[in-house]
Parts: sequence; C-alpha cells; structure tokens
Amino acid sequence: MTKPLGIILAGGLATRMGGGDKGLLQIGGQSLLERVRDRLAPQVSGLALNANGDAARFKDLDLPVIADSIEGYAGPLAGVLAGLDWAAAQGAEAIVTAAADTPFFPEDLAERLLAASEGQKHPLVLATTPRTGDELLKSGGGKKINRHPTFGLWPVALRDDLRAALNGGLRKVVLWTDRHGGREALFEAEPFDPFFNVNTPEDLKRAEELLR
Repeated sequence: MTKPLGIILAGGLATRMGGGDKGLLQIGGQSLLERVRDRLAPQVSGLALNANGDAARFKDLDLPVIADSIEGYAGPLAGVLAGLDWAAAQGAEAIVTAAADTPFFPEDLAERLLAASEGQKHPLVLATTPRTGDELLKSGGGKKINRHPTFGLWPVALRDDLRAALNGGLRKVVLWTDRHGGREALFEAEPFDPFFNVNTPEDLKRAEELLR
C-alpha cells in the first residue's frame, strides 16, 4: 500500500480542561497541535485536521480543516469518517489518525500500523500498549493491553459502513473495529506510555516534565 494520508483528531469537547481547544495549549513554547502535526507529517503523504467550529482559529497550522459530517458530538469515529471522506476525494486507500492532545506518540506509528495490516482486505489496525501492574489489577487480570482508539489505520473502502453505523447510534470505536476484523499493533510503554494524552491541567504539567 502507498503511504496513507494523516488526520489529526481535534473534535473533542475538552471538558476536563474546562472546554476550548486542548490542542492549542502549549508545552515547551509550541502548541500540542504543532507537535502532533510535526510528528505525524513525515509519516504520511498528506495531512488534515479534523475540528468543528470556526476553522480560522487553526490558520497558523497551515492545514486543511475538516469538520464532522455527523451532527452533534459523535466522538472520535465521527472524526475518522470525516477523514475518510476527505481521503476518498483524493483517491487515497487509507488514513492514519492521531489525537491532537498526545504529543509523544511513536515516530514510526504509521509504518507499524501498516505492517500489522499486511494481508487484510481492508487495512484496519489500532495502536496498543501493554497494561502494567496497577492497570492489570484494576481490570481484574483481564485484557493485558490498552487499545488507543484515536490512533489507528482506517480503510476508505469501509467509510459508508462507518457512516451507517454512526447514523445508527454506534459510538464506541472498538465495537466497530472488532466487527470488521480489526487488528492491533503493540507499542512499548517504557520509559513512559507514548500515547499519554493531556486531559487535565495536571497532565499538562506532566507533559512539560516529559518534554524536559
């Protein structure tokens, strides 16, 4: 498969940060969105931002801004669908998504998602990390991995199926990926989880520490 297109998912409500655009918060003199853009851009053949509302607030990123086509906040799958529709218009086969509030995700994310999709009719892969001690205890010794549903490889060929599922009320990412034989790509979580995301003011401080 040729290099996929990339979509940064920034359509969330950021309720734990008091609302607004988490991606515009800064660490080390750069916004989270700038860091995500700069990390994802070399991995993909083109890049767009999924965000709702006035696109002008993201003009400094110099990216196309695509809004959800599903009305109301329908979660990350709505952003994935918007990205798939954008990619279809460009004749692309697949997209790789990354969350706007996760500045340290792997620099080989797209490469490893693509590797995990080998042999699939429709490339559909989510990023995962191992669960460690406390997480395993909380889960009752259940699933030994964490799936990161905003970091994935998604096939343009299934966009109409996804649209129908969203219009039917589906919101949970893994219910849809499991339905279509989605796979997982495992990434190490040492010395810290690369999919650490900024949800709270405390997380923002932690991100500053990790950056240093």
